Formats: sequence, C-alpha cells, structure tokens
Amino acid sequence: MRRVVITGIGMLTPLGNSTEANWNAIVAGRSGVGAITAFDASHIGARIAGEVRDFKPTAVMEPKDVRRYDRFIHFAMASTAEAWTDSALIWDEDLADRAGVIYGSGMGGLGTILTAAEALRKKGAARVSPLLSPGSAINMAAGLISIRWNLRGPNYATVSACSTSAHAIADSFYAIQRGDADVMVTGGSEAVLTEVTIASFDNARALSRRNGEPHAASRPFDAGRDGFVLSEGGATLVLEELEHARRRHARIYAEVAGAGMAGDAYHATAPTPGGAGAARAMLRALETAGLPPTDVQYINAHAPSTVLGDASETAAIKAVFGAHAWLLAVSSTKSMTGHLLGAAGAAEAAFTALALYYQILPPTINYDEPDRDLDLDYVPNTARPAPLEAALSNSNGFGGANITLAFRRAPQG
Repeated sequence: MRRVVITGIGMLTPLGNSTEANWNAIVAGRSGVGAITAFDASHIGARIAGEVRDFKPTAVMEPKDVRRYDRFIHFAMASTAEAWTDSALIWDEDLADRAGVIYGSGMGGLGTILTAAEALRKKGAARVSPLLSPGSAINMAAGLISIRWNLRGPNYATVSACSTSAHAIADSFYAIQRGDADVMVTGGSEAVLTEVTIASFDNARALSRRNGEPHAASRPFDAGRDGFVLSEGGATLVLEELEHARRRHARIYAEVAGAGMAGDAYHATAPTPGGAGAARAMLRALETAGLPPTDVQYINAHAPSTVLGDASETAAIKAVFGAHAWLLAVSSTKSMTGHLLGAAGAAEAAFTALALYYQILPPTINYDEPDRDLDLDYVPNTARPAPLEAALSNSNGFGGANITLAFRRAPQG
C-alpha cells in the first residue's frame, strides 16, 4: 500500500498570513476575531468576524488577475505559493504528469457574483463582466493552481459546505494511494464576509453576538457558547508519496494515514442527535488507517462553538472511544480562527499535522465555564506539550457531510 505524507503547508487565516504566524498564534492561544471592517455592519446583530488582514494578493498574482478573480482565489494562490515553497519540490516534466490539484471552496466567488448583480441592477447588462464565470467558479482555484505550477495530473474541486477541504485532502490521499499521482496540492479557501452572508447566518441565530468582546466570542464546548464566528482564509497542503519524499530527503510533517466519510441522512443543517454520522466517519477513518482507538492521543474537533454541534461531536467521540475518550485531548482551533467554512478542514488538518510535528496540543481558548454534559479534556486555554503519535481531524458540513482524517507522526528513518 502506497503511503502518503505531508511535505508542504501554506496558511492564510485571521491569525496571520503564513504557516509560522498561524502556528505561533495557536501556541500562544491568541484569537484572530475582531470587529468587521470590510463593510458597515452596524445594522446587523452579529458585527464580528475573522478577517484576513494586511494581505496583498499582488505579491503572488499579476494585478490584472487580482482584478479578474475572486478573493477566495487570491487566498488559494497565496497559500499554495507558500506550501509549494515549503515543500522544496522542483518542477520538471516527470513531476508535471504525476502531480495534481484537488482544491475546494464552500461558496466560491460569492463576493464577485454580488458585485456583478449590483452592476446589473444599477448600470445595466452591458456592465456585467464577461469574466464573471471564470472569476467566481469554485473549480477555478484548482484550475489556476494547476496552470501556475504546471501540474498535469488530477484537477478538480470539492464542495461539501464545512467539510469541503477535508474532502479535498481525502480525495488527494486516495489519488496518491491508488497510484494516480505522486504529488497532490490540496486544501481549500473561503472569502464570504459579505453583508448578505453575515445577515443570513445571523438571522438563522447561528452567529455569536458577543460584539463587545470579539476575542471571546468563539468558545467551543464552553457553557456560554452562543454561535460560531464567520471567518475567511485559505490553507494548502502538499501531499506526497512517502518513497518519493524520502528520495529527495524532504521534510515530513506527518503521515495521512486514513479517511472516513459518512452522511447523517437526517437534516439540512442540524447534526444527528448523539452524533451518529460523525461517529461513523471516525470509525471508518480508524479502520482505513489501521489504528486501534486507544492509539489516538488527540482530536482536532470540528466544534464550531454552537450548542448542538459541540454537544453532538462530544457524544460521537464518547461513542467511538468509550473509556478512552476521557484519556484523549480534544481541542477546537476554531476558538482562535473562527469558522473558515470550506477552508476549515484544511486549516485544521494543517494544525493537526503541526501538532504531531512539534508535539504540542493546540488549546481551546475561551473555555471558562464547563458544560455539564461536555466533560472531556478540551485542552482549556493553554497549549501544552504532549507525546503524540496519532491524531484525528473532524469536519462536519451542512447536508450531513461528515469526514474524519487520520494522521500519524512522521515516519522515522
């Protein structure tokens, strides 16, 4: 069986515009949430978000392409540029045909579409850009990455709401495992901090309204949680067949050991009571990775800071791990990043790989008041060193899309 490892990571989130900045913020337990500055949110109940700050897309794209393509594509290109450099891969003709891209976004170029709709309404049909479709299409991030780095293997997008980029990673893992490629660039990006999106989620009572204390708004597992914080960003991983990576003496962050997927078949937005779908995804991930439950030390939880979601996931963990659930460390890095929607799975996979690489457990910040029924070790408020050999990363999306990625510490030797 061909084994798959992570040799490059690139990140762009509210915590910073590089992997190093993101990891430093995670270890420090620092939130990236703040007041919305992208537009006037004073008329909306939720007025906070996780914005990417001080980002200059012209550092990685030509000015004409920055104008042509949506912000989610800017994020994808920037995080991929970092990941590719980090991997130290050198392009050649042999690599080109054995390297591909699977990259996702939950909502794609919504901002570009809204701008075009406004131009149509105010100025007429003649003012709608003929480049609207390529500028906003979800698969265009994968397409432009493929073009920019001349990667001629598999090339497509995934879309499964908040599970999107975890599915992209799983598909990339499978592509390498079955021999379709030796290298895959994968992940996801999201840029939907618009008035429409914030208003819609807020009207659904899904968002936190802790406007006076934005850094404390995302509080997974805490008894006072009142909704998630919408964020933007992108995260890219370079996956590589193990022997291919070893031949070039690549730095390896972690091994992607398995993946498990399951559908709730229950409700459009609410999780299955008791977390049955999430539990099936975790069990399948453990099975494909050949990991006994007792071998897992850490779970990066989906946990978005919602009443139902955090409780359902905790119940699922208990169902899968039994007594071992109380020996696990379980944390939600969304407490610091907010919820990146389609990019969340990739960002959290990256944090899980970094946890294994540095042997540090990311904390769940803003954990002040335990919820009576949520009684696991959520790594409250402070990162801590720990011997880690295996970990899971969970993602759960609207429509009942559950996926778990399983990771092992980087192979030695």
